[in-house]
Amino acid sequence: MTTSKISNRLIHEKSPYLLQHAYNPVDWWPWCEQAFTKAKAEDKPIFLSIGYSTCHWCHVMAHESFEDQEAAGLLNENYVSIKVDREERPDIDSVYMSVCQALTGSGGWPLTIIMTPDQKPFYAATYLPKHSRWGNTGLIEVLNAIDGLWKNDRKKVLQAGEEITRYLNGEEKSSGGSKDDPGKELFLTAATQLKRSYDKTWGGFGRAPKFPMPHNLIFLLRHSVYEKDESAREICESTLRHMYRGGIYDHIGGGFSRYSTDEKWLVPHFEKMLYDNALLSYAYLEAYKITREPFYQSAARGILGYILETLTDKDGGFYCGEDADSEGVEGKFYVFDRDEITQILKEDAPFYCQWFGITNEGNFEGKNILNLINNHDYEKKDEKIITLSRKLYDYRLKRTELHKDDKILTSWNGLMIAGMAKGYQILLDEVYLQAARDAQAFIEETLTDKEGRLFIRYRDGETGHDGQLDDYAFYAFGLLELYQACFEVSYLQKAVSICEKMIGLFFDEENGGFYMYAHDREKLISRPKELYDGALPSGNSVAAYVIGKLYHLTGEITWQEILNKQLKWMGREAQTSPANHSFTLLAFQTVLYSHTQLVAVSSQPGTQKELTILKREVPTDIDIIFKTPENEVLLSKIAPFTKDYPIDSEKSQFYLCKNGTCLKPVDYISQLKEAIESISS
Repeated sequence: MTTSKISNRLIHEKSPYLLQHAYNPVDWWPWCEQAFTKAKAEDKPIFLSIGYSTCHWCHVMAHESFEDQEAAGLLNENYVSIKVDREERPDIDSVYMSVCQALTGSGGWPLTIIMTPDQKPFYAATYLPKHSRWGNTGLIEVLNAIDGLWKNDRKKVLQAGEEITRYLNGEEKSSGGSKDDPGKELFLTAATQLKRSYDKTWGGFGRAPKFPMPHNLIFLLRHSVYEKDESAREICESTLRHMYRGGIYDHIGGGFSRYSTDEKWLVPHFEKMLYDNALLSYAYLEAYKITREPFYQSAARGILGYILETLTDKDGGFYCGEDADSEGVEGKFYVFDRDEITQILKEDAPFYCQWFGITNEGNFEGKNILNLINNHDYEKKDEKIITLSRKLYDYRLKRTELHKDDKILTSWNGLMIAGMAKGYQILLDEVYLQAARDAQAFIEETLTDKEGRLFIRYRDGETGHDGQLDDYAFYAFGLLELYQACFEVSYLQKAVSICEKMIGLFFDEENGGFYMYAHDREKLISRPKELYDGALPSGNSVAAYVIGKLYHLTGEITWQEILNKQLKWMGREAQTSPANHSFTLLAFQTVLYSHTQLVAVSSQPGTQKELTILKREVPTDIDIIFKTPENEVLLSKIAPFTKDYPIDSEKSQFYLCKNGTCLKPVDYISQLKEAIESISS
């Protein structure tokens, strides 16, 4: 039995999910050709485990089984074992999660797959205890049973693998839904579906556990504006407020946990993820722009401040997140008992405890999760509370450690760049713009190869894995928000380049839709196209959104042609359940509702800042192209129509258009505001 460290061939992967088990008795292989060659040579099936670094049950199964001598002996003797981090290889996770859902009707992590050396799966499960218990089959029993089948009834196993592989590829080729182009009824249906699942008491959708789902909220916010639907806006506002007041928001350190285990957002699963906070910051910022209520600005600043202080690498990239556990106990880092707070805050403790609902009995396993659920003054900015919270924050950092997942993922960084850039657009705080710039520079310098292709992740000085659809789509989304924040044409140019590569590598020219992994990279048993918007929006929906934005900004017909194909495919796929495709609906909103564009031409200093302030102040969402003597040559290559807009050395000129109809140009920002108000009414 192998009892040494994992082979050096694995250590180079630098994944926390791999490295945390560096002393496992199992000789894990990474996902590579050698693993399948070894399986064929030794005539063994493949045992695949997929998880991620902050997954609680991934840790449990690893400790309970993969670090156990008995289980390791069976795996080493009868299987070739592969361990994959889903955040680094989302394509593998997507393919085999589809297998699990097809075979079991559900999915989750850790994901357990057993397959032939030809990568054809015939068994799937999620968490498996070491031995069978409470009606759940154990890993030992599974390994022994499948070993028996593999040796004594191979034909049955191979037939099952062939059937599930045919099913996957047949499902991929099928396409449901109407062939007609969807219209605004798609939005009305989605809004109705979300309203039906809305929790009128505590906000959010459905029953516990509750996930924030910020792209649902962003869709409803924009829907409320386009359709003047006050109930949609009320749903968003109520949900955003209830989430903030609950324990899912960290009232000491800022930022949101991944989800709430109860209906009123009090008890979270304590891990914090970058993507949740990126999208939530975007949602709170949009709410502030629409309502102008200071509460939403404060909430957004709390999220962005947490990212800057805790999840930002010294070189500019953003880390994945923080674990739920400290010293093996979930939530230990975050919770307090009342005596502990009294010891730290002394005479101020009663005031602080009353503010955050802290009691002797506690609200979580005898301790307290800070919350504002019963505090009717939750919107009030109390300087004393802020000072005391900082004191408690400093104490918390020294009390116990919290594991940080310090991978830097291109896709999640793209979303956070968008959140930071949006923060600057709405709040005009330079620190957010600089953070977005720094993260973008990090991706260019560290996660981009000489040909301009992206990698998935960076950690400890090493990059890994060829970029997939989400990396290109989410990064382009961030680049476009960054361009709208500062109007530097290099960001628009980069967005164009990234989207051109995205189309060349992933797009299905015949049927529409983007595949998950590139056509010239390693082939899995199927090549999925994902559209469902889960905790993360799908790469397809974000790709459509950014292509629509590029068409509006550049006027290039090529983008429109790709967009038309993409929207036709998306419309067919989304019609059956539009509420589950909320980011897809954001892409449709850009073409089915009126669109406002501004071409600003100026050689005058200060115009850029004036445009930024204007974008913040006007209620209408405007895409702005800014032409100057310094960028006119490059801009004319990206957006050829801008050649026809002359630069006057004496004054600025602003050309405002709505749905392809342009107003008479004006020379002053004050006139431009009046023009915007006239077309918005």
